[in-house]
Amino acid sequence: MRFYRQKLLTEAQLKRLGEHQYSCQSVSILDSILQPYWNWLVSKVPIWLAPNLITILGLIINILTALILIWYAPDAKTEAPRWASAFCALGLFIYQSLDAIDGKQARRTGTANPLGELFDHGCDSLSTVFVALSACIAIQIGYYPGWMFFQCFCAMTLFYCAHWQTYVSGTLRFGKVDVTEAQFTIMSILTISAIFGSTIWSTKLFSDSFELWYFIPISTFLCGLYCLYSNLSVIFTGGVGKNGSTVAVCWSIKELKQRNAHTFLF
Repeated sequence: MRFYRQKLLTEAQLKRLGEHQYSCQSVSILDSILQPYWNWLVSKVPIWLAPNLITILGLIINILTALILIWYAPDAKTEAPRWASAFCALGLFIYQSLDAIDGKQARRTGTANPLGELFDHGCDSLSTVFVALSACIAIQIGYYPGWMFFQCFCAMTLFYCAHWQTYVSGTLRFGKVDVTEAQFTIMSILTISAIFGSTIWSTKLFSDSFELWYFIPISTFLCGLYCLYSNLSVIFTGGVGKNGSTVAVCWSIKELKQRNAHTFLF
């Protein structure tokens, strides 16, 4: 039987990955407001609790609560029970809180490393899918599959571009209206659906020519353009491949020549 083992990272790439330092800049409106709460919350976390465990716990809660909502309204047309929307909003709040403190816990315990950062962002990528779906279900946008695709596509695209600019510049940047604002907006949408029911979003406005749910894709479009412009500005002007953990490595021709492939025959 023949097995192939390939060396995926060169010594130079591993060295660069090991030297990586997390860098973040945020002018987010809600981040500055919530910092005292996050600092208080992490101070209540046992020192022995691993940061990655905090990350995965938040992800599991977020996915489970979103799956409950999806179970009751898999087509995003059926009105899910109000308690399911409330439960999903609570799950997203718990996830957002834990996601905000896992890095603080890592620095608090002296265990911050590039692998933990990569794990955190990997969990965020999974969460983005379920958060987008839960928002679509809450407003019963399944009746308009094109808009449902638009909502989910925007979430995925903005997440990718945010990490692309991080790879290019070496710094994760959050604008005044960014991921925290988006998460709390979705919590608000879920809470409104929990209080008034999903049918509230079909309310007619402006002489029956405008439904309440129209505000969601319009806001997504405008905020998405703002975030996309900010990210693309950095991508095309911010340098080349400084962040080794987010996209792992930047392959150069010289580094490709250094890769070694070994073949073993048993």
